Order: sequence, then C-alpha cells, then structure tokens
Amino acid sequence: MTDVIDPQAKPDKVSRSLPKVNKKVFFAAAIGTIAITLWALISPTSAEGVLGAAVSWISDWFGWFYVLLVAVVLVFVIYLAASRHGLTKLGPEHSKPEFGLLSWASMLFAAGISTDLMFFAVAEPVTHYLAPPSTEPETVEAAREATVWTLFHYGLSGWGLYALMGLALAYFAYRANMPLAIRSALAPIFGKRIHGPIGDSVDFAALLGTIFGVATSLGIGVVMVNVGLNAVFGLPVTTASQVGIVIVGVAVATLSAISGVDKGIKFLSLLNVFLAIALAFWVLVAGNTKFLLDAFVLNVTDFARLFPDMVGQTFAFEDTGTWMTDWTLFFWAWWIAWASFVGLFLARISRGRTIRQFVIGTLTIPFIYIFMWISIYGNSALDLIRNGNKEFGERTMASPEGGFYELLAQYPAFVIIAALATMTALLFYVTSADSAALVMANLSSFLPNPQDDGRPALRVFWAVLTGALTVGMLIVGGVGALQAATVIMGLPFAFVIILVMIGLHRALRIDSYRSNSADQGLPYSRIRRSGSSRDNLKQQLTRVLAFPGRSKALDFENNVLLPTLQEIAEEMQSRGIGARACRANSEGHADEEGALIQLEVDGEGEYPFHYQVWPRKVGVPSFGGRVPKGAEEYVRMEVYFDGGASQGYDIMDYTKDQIIDDVLDKYERHVEFLYINDSSNGRNHE
Repeated sequence: MTDVIDPQAKPDKVSRSLPKVNKKVFFAAAIGTIAITLWALISPTSAEGVLGAAVSWISDWFGWFYVLLVAVVLVFVIYLAASRHGLTKLGPEHSKPEFGLLSWASMLFAAGISTDLMFFAVAEPVTHYLAPPSTEPETVEAAREATVWTLFHYGLSGWGLYALMGLALAYFAYRANMPLAIRSALAPIFGKRIHGPIGDSVDFAALLGTIFGVATSLGIGVVMVNVGLNAVFGLPVTTASQVGIVIVGVAVATLSAISGVDKGIKFLSLLNVFLAIALAFWVLVAGNTKFLLDAFVLNVTDFARLFPDMVGQTFAFEDTGTWMTDWTLFFWAWWIAWASFVGLFLARISRGRTIRQFVIGTLTIPFIYIFMWISIYGNSALDLIRNGNKEFGERTMASPEGGFYELLAQYPAFVIIAALATMTALLFYVTSADSAALVMANLSSFLPNPQDDGRPALRVFWAVLTGALTVGMLIVGGVGALQAATVIMGLPFAFVIILVMIGLHRALRIDSYRSNSADQGLPYSRIRRSGSSRDNLKQQLTRVLAFPGRSKALDFENNVLLPTLQEIAEEMQSRGIGARACRANSEGHADEEGALIQLEVDGEGEYPFHYQVWPRKVGVPSFGGRVPKGAEEYVRMEVYFDGGASQGYDIMDYTKDQIIDDVLDKYERHVEFLYINDSSNGRNHE
C-alpha cells in the first residue's frame, strides 16, 4: 500500500515508516547459522563426517531432482518470454525503465562476474580434460567437452534460476504492489496465509540458502586472495592466513554497511569489470592468440551441439563416481542458493521493463562475458597441458586455487598481472560481502517500500556472521566443505523454487485474463448515459479536442477527481468495505509528472481493487484542437486498473457523475473477476 500524502506537502515532508526486523525469520536463521558455525569450530571432524554423509544421501536420492528442476526453470522462463506474457511489464503499464539500456546491460554484465569464475575457469576445464565423466581422458573429444562442461555449469541453466527469481520479485513488488520478498510470489497459491508461518518458512529457506551460498563464494575468494598474496608477497597459504583475510574483508564490508558508501561500492564493482576484462585481454594477446580465437568459435558450435544432451544428463547408465556430486549437483545447488540474492538485485534494476526484455537480457548479457572468460582461460590451460606440461594439470587438480596463478605465470609481467588479479579477487570479495549483507538484511526485514533496505545494524550482523561461517567451513575442510554445505542448504529452497513458478504463472494468467476481458467500450457504457445526447456530444467532443496544461490538471485533481474518489471510499466504508483514497506514487512521493491518484478497496485474498489515475505529459498531436499558445505538451489523466492492467484512457475533465460511473464499471468487473477466480479454484460452496 502506498503512503497517504497531503496534496500540499512537499516530497521531503513525506513520512515514511522504517524497515522492521522479521524476528521469526531473523532468529531462526541466525540461531541455525551460529549453531552450525560453532559446531564446525568445536568439532570439525564430526562436522566433516556429517556433511559428507548428508551430501551422499542427497546425491543418491535428489540428484535427478536438481537436474530436472533446473531444466524446467530454464524452459519456463523462455516460455514466458516467448508467450503473450512476454509483453507484460514489471510494473504498471505506464512505468518506464529506471535505467537506460546501456546502464542496465552494464549492471547485468557486472552481475555475472565473481571470484569463483576466476577459480573455476582454469580448474574445471583441466579436471574435465584429465578426468572426464565418461569420455576417454586426454583426447581431442575430452578437450572439446571440457570447456563446454564449464560453460554449461556457468551458463544458461543457472541464469534461468536468477531470471525466475528476478521476475517473481519484480512482478509482485512493482506490478502487484506487494512487499519485495520471496513470500509475495506465493500469494496466488496460499493467499493471506503468506503473512504467517508459510511466508516465514519460505523467507527462512531463502535466507539460509543465501548465507551458505555466499559463504561458499567468499570462501573461494579468500583462498584465491591467499594464493595471490603468496605469489606477490610470499604470504603463506594457510588456514591462519585465510582467517586473517576474512577478518579484513568483513571489517571493510562492515565499514561500508555503517557508512553507506553505496557510490564507492558501485565504483569498485565497475572497476572490477574493467580489471577482469583487462586480465582476459592480456592472456588473449600475450598467449596463443590464433589458437584461442579458433577455439572460441569451436566452443560456440560445441556448446550449441552438446547443450541439449547436458541439460538432462544424469549418467543413469554410467558410474561416474562422485563426479555428479562434485560438479553438476554442486553448481545447481549453488545457483539455487544464490537465486534470492541475485534475483533481488535484478528486480531492483529492472522496474518498467517487459518480461521479454528481462529474460533475454538476463540470459544473454552476463553469459557473453562468462563465455569469453572461460573460453580464453580454459582453452589456454588445455593448450598448455596438450603441449607437454601435464604436471601443470595434475597440480591444478590437486590444488585448484593455484591453477589460475600458475597459468598467469606462463606469461610476461607475471608479478604485475598477479597483483592486478589479486586486487580484482579482493574487490570481488569486499563487494560480494557488502551486497550479501544488504540482501540478507532485506530478507530478514519487513520493508515498507521496494526501494527500502534493511537497517545498517542488521547488515553489520549478517556480514560478521557470514564471515564467521566462512571461517568455520574453511577449518572443517576448506572449499570442499563449503561445497558440501551448499548442496545441503540449497535443497529446501529448491522446493520453494517450484512454488514460485506456480505462483508467478497463476498471477500472469490472472493478469492476462484481466487484460483480455477488458471490453474497450465498457468504460464509457455508464458515461454515455449521463445527460442528454446533445449535451453529451458537445461535452465529450470539447473534452477530446482540449489539451490542458499542468495547471488545469491540478485544478481537476484537487476539485473534482480526488474529492470524488474520497466520497466513493466513504460510501464503501459506510457499507463495511475497507476503502481509501490518496495521492501518492509507488515510491511514496510526488514526481515530476504529478502524483498518482488512487482509490484502493480491500478485496478477497490477495486481490484488492485499485483505480489509479496518473497525470502524464505527452506531446500535443498534430490534428489541432484548443492548444495553449506555445505549448508543446499537455497533460493526460490516464486510468490504470488493478495495479497496472492495461487501460491508459484519459478522463481529464470528466464530471463527478462520470467518474463515479467509470469507477463502478471497473469495480463491477473486479467483483465478477473475484467470483470467476473463486469458482475456478473450487472455493464456492452451496
């Protein structure tokens, strides 16, 4: 619900409620994480044994589930983009993208980069070449499949999960006017029960998965930074060194959370992008350039050829040992654990875009960078091994974190390049820790507005706790323990993913039904009965050919529109129906085009009635009419129905009776929709 605003109030006078901690979700996740952290620190042998047994059980019984779920999600988001739902906006129909195409693409691009990409771009292709799941090792076919397996684990399937969560969060927050929370996506299934234990359980699963997914990335980042500092400054690669790096990283992330240096973090993120591109370009130019370009083209065709088979590959007829657990199942659980984190970021930057634009951008823009990075570094590593340096491959398999730097050592200016790579990894660590703390604070809060964030103290708490969990897992068994914990903690949220798909599909079906059922003649059915035919003709023709400025629009708002909507709300309240009329936009303050005028009526379940009028400046058409001298723009008072369903007709200069008729026409349709929806869901009883 939007905040009520005094028509005369200035934007900076608007009172805003502060975010509140969701105590049930917060304490459940905090206590669970602290307990696991203490367990790992106090009894690492016991923790390692239990983690191993749990991972083995999940791999045996739920391996097929992970593979099937990720494939279904990818098909689902592509279906949404290609279907009629692809034109649906993530926000009201009048909304425009907050960021331009280039800025939006840049942020999507940055979202695809992390320290773990540096870690696995060398280690994974090398491992798949020397120890492939089913192909003969050290053959040309193994070399071609090795890079494609890495691209598969980092590619379209995982970004399909991010796209789903981003779509769901953006749709329900910006179009359905609901909290920016995972539970909102389940409203079409559970109704108002999402505000109780069901919603808390969903947010808890998302928060717990995020904590362990982020801890895994931070653990990998810490190991990478440690190896880099060893290569540049000789710092020993030990658990003690890594604990020290975690402490420094958490301290910097905590300082950022307290000071709110968002611009600085944005700058560091952009710097990361340029440094990473420079590192890839250096290897391309200083290495075997012709081979790398040839291999890149081959990777493209191999990926297109092998991807359909890899999507459903469970190796049911082959014994691959722990390969599925170590690679595909780990990556799918990791993507699932990160889905809430990245999905929230994607939602925050995508308001006003269509589902089709969102899906295409999310699936392609980050993957272009990922493809380039993995192809350059993966093929460079394979070329080194195939030219006789098999020892490099064996050392990389034994110590994956060292493979990246050992590869860089084959090129000129190693110390300088290694220093840049280490700085890049460190920046990735800091920005990931800060962003993760922000997201976890949001997941454990009640946010009054989608643009609000959790309190700084909460961000500090999650930054410190995630650092402690990272240390605990490193002590238990390093990166392997973090991978195991991710596979385990990703499972509960995997079931939430299914519910999110169902909820989003139902909401889009209802949205489509509302749009398709709108009879374009209906808005005028009552209006045309007001007054005599001749008076009505004169009035409507005068209205259609008039192009009022902002001053006249404000006069219409204050003297006709808002008082009429308030009168309707009062009449509904007298009949026991919750209703209110206000002037506000979705961010709770006036904007440059004027404020939203809204009538909101409480509805059954999660379907309240909204009659919204947005003042919108548009260019004066060329066919004339009464245009103010020198005016190039005029104001339309456009109507939108039920939180954004497409209407967009102009009611400027409607009389009080005509506005009442129009509102009742819309409300009649809404009541009929509620009846049909209840009937289709079997909730009507004789």
